[in-house]
Order: sequence, then structure tokens, then C-alpha cells
Amino acid sequence: MPNRHSPWFTGRSSGQIDTAPRRRRGDAMLPRKTMAMVQTGPRQLERRDLPIPPISADSAILRIEACGICGSDHEQYEGALNTPYPVVPGHEPLGIIAAIGDVAAKRWRVDVGDRVCVETMLSCHCCNTCLGGHYHLCDRRQIYSYIPLTVAPGIWGAYSQYMYLAPNAIVHRIDKSLPPEIAVMFNPLGAGFRWAVELPETSPGDTVMILGPGQRGLASVVAARHAGAGTIIVTGLASDAKKLAVARALGADYTIDVDNEDPRERVREITAGRGVDVVVDVTSYATQPVRGALDYVRRGGTIVLAGVKGFTMQDGKRRQKTVPDFVSDMVVWKEITIKGAIGVLSSGYRKAIDLIESRKVPLALMHTHDFALEEADLAIRTLAGQVDGERSIHSCLIPPS
Repeated sequence: MPNRHSPWFTGRSSGQIDTAPRRRRGDAMLPRKTMAMVQTGPRQLERRDLPIPPISADSAILRIEACGICGSDHEQYEGALNTPYPVVPGHEPLGIIAAIGDVAAKRWRVDVGDRVCVETMLSCHCCNTCLGGHYHLCDRRQIYSYIPLTVAPGIWGAYSQYMYLAPNAIVHRIDKSLPPEIAVMFNPLGAGFRWAVELPETSPGDTVMILGPGQRGLASVVAARHAGAGTIIVTGLASDAKKLAVARALGADYTIDVDNEDPRERVREITAGRGVDVVVDVTSYATQPVRGALDYVRRGGTIVLAGVKGFTMQDGKRRQKTVPDFVSDMVVWKEITIKGAIGVLSSGYRKAIDLIESRKVPLALMHTHDFALEEADLAIRTLAGQVDGERSIHSCLIPPS
């Protein structure tokens, strides 16, 4: 029998037969089409009107209120992820249930009019990996934003007014009175809780060092402080001065400008030579922070690697980056635990939603930009620092209602 706390628990055992009638709620109120931004190739987004499908008893249609933008949106936009085309991007959806089947309503415990956060992964939930609690690593998983239009019903991303919720989706209800640009932070905050707290098993009093002050670095500050970390250190570049100021406002005790300070010396000073208990690398593309983490962490400490470093061209071929001067003997001598981090689990999302709903943290400090759906191209380029005079931390797309 499924765990009662599982998002898949339906309230009956597998031996019972459900003979309740199947109804579809809200179907009649849906428009026939949705406006969506469709990616047709690298750096190519175009507006299209796509059909909204009828729902089944175990699926739903979500009216998008906001879609968060993160670094992987830029990678997809640039064509670095080799995603299929044409496709509707957008993997951080927040919205209102517009139509839902009875089976889905019972399974997710939501109904028409409820506001929900949608998890990124669509997993099978029956293989050994999923049943072992690692459904985000399912071999058969699909990911919102990367499923092409050729796979029915096509609206598999949140760069749209409406999005399809498949039977194997996982949704979490969230307070409707929150501003959408704050509620949609469930995704980066969920990452902060998983990467900076759950994976390294951060305990009260621990010293946590976060490499990179982007939205997920700042989310890690919030999560580590909420978990009771004793000291929080955040690193960034000279150009990150405003982000580092936000990090301090959100709870960081120390910030280090690595362009003008020696982070190894500063860590020695702050920790009296001991080193930090946890290092979380959320820097993108740069490999030096991975090497530096070996110096910062204490003996027996933990390093979490969550920042993707991407690819480089060698001899005309595209190859994944390696970390120069990575000394594996340091891992042995110091008995360092190194963990990779990809994605977020329901536990992280739930902690994030609880924190957002508490309204105890000034999360608005992280949010810098709202963009109309038709401005998806501008939103991505702004986040990537490609728009003169604009520095984005957290931004989102707001579709027309």
C-alpha cells in the first residue's frame, strides 16, 4: 500500500476497486487554444496558438500564473542541452487548476481554482529507482520544458497561458494570496533546501560555505539559515556586489569577493583554521570553485556539487569540461564526502513552500524582474547578463490572463 504521505496516495488500497463516476471539472470553461512561446531552434522563440486538449479522468490543465527563469532556461535557449524542437520551454510552473479529472483531483487532493506548484520531473513512479526514493533519477523520466510538440498534447512547458498536467505529475498546493512572483520561488528555494540542507545533512551550528550568489546560491543561504547553520559564508565576483549584499540581508554572516580577496585565507580566518563543514558549489561554468572547495572544507566535511560546468570545444569537438588541478588525494587525506546534486525532491519543495507561506523571510529582495510571456527572449538574455544595464537575480514570465 502506498505511503499516506506520498503524492500518489489515493486513499484506497490496491485491492479496492473504485467504481465512482468519472467527471471532468472545468472543461467547459477552457478556451480552445493557448498562446505559447515555442522554441524552434537555438535562440529562436516564436509565438504560436496551440490547441488545449480535452482532459482525461486522471489529468488536468493548469492556467499559468508565473514561470520562473533559471540558468538552464538560458542553456536550452542557446541549444546547449540538445533538446528536441519544436518545444514549449518552461519548467518552473505556478498556476491555477483550470480543469481536472476526478481521479487526478482525488490523487493530488486539489480541485478547480486551487493554486499549485508543479514539480519538474515526470517519472514512472514504479521502477526500482523511483521506489527507492530517487524518482528524480528515473531512467524513464521526462522533464517539463523538454518534451516536444510532437508528443501529444504538446503543451509540456510553462512558456504558455495553459499547460498540461500529466497523470504522473506531482503538484503541491500553495497559498493563493501570495504574489505570484514570490510563490514561484518554490523551485529555487526547493533546490536550496535539498542542496544546502538535505544532501549534506546540515545540522544546527554548522558552518556552510556557498560558492556563487545567484538565485540558487541565495536560496541556499535562506535554507541553511532556516536549518540553523551557525555561520554562512558566500563567495562571488566583484561584479556580484549587489547579490552579495542581498546574501547578507538574507542571513549570510560573511561574503567574499574572490576577485579582490583570497578565499582560502578568509576561510582560515573565519573558521580559525578548521575549515567549513559544508561547501555548496552553485557556480555555473567555472571549474575553479570545485578545486577550491577541497581547500575550504574541513577534514570529514561534505562538498555538494550542483553547478553545471557545461562544455568546451577541443579539436573541433564538443567535450564536457574537466576540473584542472583536482587533487583526488585531498579527498582521501581529508576523508571528504562529495555529492552531486541534480533536481529537487518533494521534501525540498514542501519545505520551500512552508517557508514562503510563513512570510518570515524577505524573499522579495531576490526578485528583480517580471516579464510578459512574449518577452521570453529578453527575460533569458537578461538573466544571462546579456542586456546592458540590467542585473537579474530571480525573474519570471507572467502570461496574459
